Amino acid sequence: MARVELRALAKSFGAVPVLSGVDLDIADGEFLTLIGPSGCGKSTLIRMIAGLEPQTSGSMSIGGAPIDHLRPHERRVAMVFQSYALYPHMSVFSNIALPLTMQRLSLWERLPLIKHFSSRRRRIMPEIAREVRAIAEQLQIEHLLDRRPARLSGGQRQRVALGRAMVRHPDVFLMDEPLSNLDAKLRVHMRTELAELHQRLKTTFIYVTHDQVEAMTMSDRVAMMDAGRILQLGTPTELYERPVNIKVASFIGSPAINLLKAKVGPDGCIALMGRRLSLKTALAPGADVTLGIRPEAVSPAAPGEARPGRASLPARLRRKENLGSEFILHFDAAGPASVVARVPAGPEIQAVSGDVELSFDVAACHIFDERGERAEPDPSDGKPLARPLTLVTGGGSA
Repeated sequence: MARVELRALAKSFGAVPVLSGVDLDIADGEFLTLIGPSGCGKSTLIRMIAGLEPQTSGSMSIGGAPIDHLRPHERRVAMVFQSYALYPHMSVFSNIALPLTMQRLSLWERLPLIKHFSSRRRRIMPEIAREVRAIAEQLQIEHLLDRRPARLSGGQRQRVALGRAMVRHPDVFLMDEPLSNLDAKLRVHMRTELAELHQRLKTTFIYVTHDQVEAMTMSDRVAMMDAGRILQLGTPTELYERPVNIKVASFIGSPAINLLKAKVGPDGCIALMGRRLSLKTALAPGADVTLGIRPEAVSPAAPGEARPGRASLPARLRRKENLGSEFILHFDAAGPASVVARVPAGPEIQAVSGDVELSFDVAACHIFDERGERAEPDPSDGKPLARPLTLVTGGGSA
């Protein structure tokens, strides 16, 4: 079992706190992603699990056994670094085999000339070679085993780094932004490969990234971090549909969520830019709130469109981004405020220009109070507390 448990984990560099009382349970075989802005403590946390950084306080265990007192090589974890950390003077084969030779051969047996005299080395090295070739075959790099890292592409180097981790058969894989040095197309390809690798190995993965697309597409659960704390822990869908505060809502989703200033009216309904919405909250009348509306829930309203459960805002188109299958539309609204819409491509979107009415699903809105914390709609309003976001364009929905 490779269940990872962190209890009240804290880390300070001198007088500067980096992590503050982190509690986290990661199930055996789970793919958990730590996500957050640069400097939030996610890389420090994963390095502490690996044993590369000592914690200031708190405890860690893997499979129910404490690991705080263990050295890195004793923890049965393998780490893949952002920089790959390959030895340039060694071949791909030697880089992958290195953990096994360090583990199974003594210092004397690792000396270059001893291979001609040590019968034990001659017996062990073919076993290591078979294991290395099996890993290389899984990663489809068996044809690269004789090359050195300088002759490899970024994706090939990443596979070699993964192979060096896999050959140890660790209980836990730790990955610190392993795809950040790759180009955009290769990152998409490697995301798929990592997800499929996790399915094959069925091993616990703890993955660090600042890219919310990586977190959303690969993870079983996501832990959103900020300022050394976990703000929200849940499935990608939970973080997207029910963010606990503005920080989570702003970080998850692409393009970023629209955040618009609003106010609670006397009857509890929210007024946005002077327009009363059919959205009630239990917050006090007159309270300032922020309304979060995903770009996927916004679209230019068709002429004469009036549908139950939807509201509209006047806006002026500022810019279009053509992504082929869809458009990202940037609008200026009153306030001043900016509103972004993400809509499927079509003739009606091509024709959008100038002053328009923006339509959005009221039930898809997120309410945040003055502190930026999530506030639920008033249940007496008869509307569901959470609902999948709906995109409406023209006369149809998707």
